[in-house]
Amino acid sequence: MTMPLIGSDALSYAEALPPDWPGSFWAHIFFWVILLILFITVIVLLFTWLERRWLGRLQIRPGPNRAGPFGLLQPIADVFKLLLKEDIVPDKADKWVHWLAPVVALAPALLVFAVIPFQDGALLADLNIGILFILAVSSMVVIGVFMAGWGSSNKYSLLGAMRTIAQEISYEIPLVLSIVGVIIISGTLSLNEMVKAQQDVAFIFVQPLGFIIYITAALAEVARTPFDLIEADSELVAGFHTEYSGMKFALFFLVEYAETLAVAAIATTLFLGGWQGPFLPPWMWFIIKLFAVFMFIIWVRGTLPRLRIDQVMGFAWKFLLPLALINVVITGVEVLAWPDAPLLALGIINLVVAAVLVLLMSKLFKLGGGRVPV
Repeated sequence: MTMPLIGSDALSYAEALPPDWPGSFWAHIFFWVILLILFITVIVLLFTWLERRWLGRLQIRPGPNRAGPFGLLQPIADVFKLLLKEDIVPDKADKWVHWLAPVVALAPALLVFAVIPFQDGALLADLNIGILFILAVSSMVVIGVFMAGWGSSNKYSLLGAMRTIAQEISYEIPLVLSIVGVIIISGTLSLNEMVKAQQDVAFIFVQPLGFIIYITAALAEVARTPFDLIEADSELVAGFHTEYSGMKFALFFLVEYAETLAVAAIATTLFLGGWQGPFLPPWMWFIIKLFAVFMFIIWVRGTLPRLRIDQVMGFAWKFLLPLALINVVITGVEVLAWPDAPLLALGIINLVVAAVLVLLMSKLFKLGGGRVPV
């Protein structure tokens, strides 16, 4: 007995599009490149408005409400403000490295969306190793971060870059391991096929522990609360982008929200059934789930305080990594011992296992409080 996620009356919406839709090879490439750039730009603008409005509600204040109805034009005003600001480069900075850093950081964040399916067949490239492409490309962001810290010729920028890279590399390991469970169950590396494998049950019910590890590690990867140490102003000013202003700072700002959008899109694809759902068109279900994940990320920001750097690193290596390894082992044993098991049955077992493991690990692992001995 399985729990359907997609109604039979909506199957007509989910018919696969031809690989070169909407035309020839070059028409397909041109259409999707333009569409993805517009999609990322518009969604990032909406994300900045939505985050500020909902944080205002969480903190019992109105949020932006002056520029346009409900403050909808505030992101546009912010864009013009950033573009009109003076571009200041430190005298001793490495000019080329300083200039290229935001471009190098932005490119991987955009390339991730090349393999994200908005509908069955509706994507730029349906790679049979799509998830490996995402993991490989997204790891290149740290190069841009280090270039920013090194090229600024500022000790606070360099220390901020090194700390950010250490955090991202540390959380990359449990993040990758959290996805392995989905790969084992779906039996594919193609994101489009992973979505199809969730036609009966979304993988968030089958891999609850994997989803918890993924969303936690992903928040650390994109430096969102409670892992936003680059914004710990009392320690490192503004981290690796301290010496950036104007358009270059706007690019780093865009990188942050593009990465958050990518995290939400990957979570939607791997764990929430992607574009599948009843009654509505598939692409609309994808957008709804995308915004649901982002709203959860904002909720976390408005709820949890920032951690210390030692707590952040300890949480990755002593808590998330063991849980991720145990989840991979359990999933592998389940697939080998019970290959024909209904996904709903596996989900019930894994939900109980996840609750026990999280409770047990929370008893064994403590973040630690008080002063840090020097």
